[in-house]
Amino acid sequence: MPSTNKKTAEQAFREAFERLKQNRPEVLSAGSVVTQNNVAREAGRDPSALKKDRYPLLILEIQAHTQSQAEQRQANRRTTDNRSRTDKQKLADYRQQIDRLSSIVAAQNTSIEDLLDEIERLRTGKVVSTVRSSQMSERPG
Repeated sequence: MPSTNKKTAEQAFREAFERLKQNRPEVLSAGSVVTQNNVAREAGRDPSALKKDRYPLLILEIQAHTQSQAEQRQANRRTTDNRSRTDKQKLADYRQQIDRLSSIVAAQNTSIEDLLDEIERLRTGKVVSTVRSSQMSERPG
């Protein structure tokens, strides 16, 4: 007889879990968070009755659902945080980006000017490249 009672308790817990996931609780108030204790309360049982050693699969399902809900809330919070930035904060961020990019452009322009100067020196023959003179000595002449 105890096995049928356990099956009935597990069914009650599972039904309560489904009602909480769908936000249609019968015992708790609407909007209640899905937790192990709330599943037990929604099933009309004592929270200590829903134990991991008695219902391991159900507990894992509840924990997985709780974890996914927490991740969703965290992702929603990040989106909301980004939206709630004030125009002044956005403007300050844009100015920092402009300063950083301007520094990169200036550094690149300096590198380009240095390379163009070196090309010009090589063309006029003011600087003899060591690679070029070693290649000339290797040529049969």
